[in-house]
Amino acid sequence: MTVKSVCVYCGSREGAMPAYAAAARELGTALAREGWQLVYGAGDVGLMGTVARAAQAAGGDTMGVIPEHLVLREVGKTDLSRYVVTETMHERKKVMIWNAHAVVLLPGGAGSLDELFEALTWRQLGLHDKPIVILNTEGFWDPLRALVNHVIDQGFADPSLAGFLTWAETPAAAMAALRDSLS
Repeated sequence: MTVKSVCVYCGSREGAMPAYAAAARELGTALAREGWQLVYGAGDVGLMGTVARAAQAAGGDTMGVIPEHLVLREVGKTDLSRYVVTETMHERKKVMIWNAHAVVLLPGGAGSLDELFEALTWRQLGLHDKPIVILNTEGFWDPLRALVNHVIDQGFADPSLAGFLTWAETPAAAMAALRDSLS
C-alpha cells in the first residue's frame, strides 16, 4: 500500500487570529496520526513551521521543499524526514504537488494563493486530478469562494472550476474530505 502524501499550502506568518495556528497544529497532528506524509514549503516560521512541528511531534513523515533564496528568510527546517532545496519558486511548487496525492490550503498570503491557483489551473487543464481542500478557518477564505464564483458568473471559467475545490470549516472536516477522496 502506498503511503499518502498531502501538500499543505499556508502562510509563512502566524496571521492575526490564534485560530489559524490552532488549525495548523490540528491538521499537522491529524495527518501524522492518519499515517500520511506532510509535504509543505519547508519553512520553520509562521503556519508552515506550526503544521510541520505538529506533524513531527505526532511521529509523522515530513517532506519540505524550499527554494535557495528563501532558506534564510523562511528558516529552512532541516530536521524533516526529507528536506529538498530547489533553485526556483516554480520548481518548489512543481516538486511539492507532484509528491502529493492531495492539496490542503490553510490561511496564508500571496504565496499561498499563488500555489493554490497554480494547482487549480493545472487541475482545470487536466494535468492532475488531485483533490484540493480549502480549510476555511474562521471564514478566512470566504472572499476567495466569492471570487471563484464571480469568475464563473462573469464567464471566465466553466462552473466545473468550483467543483475542483472542496471546502472544509475545520481540520476534522478537511481530514474527512481527504479520507473520502483518497480512499
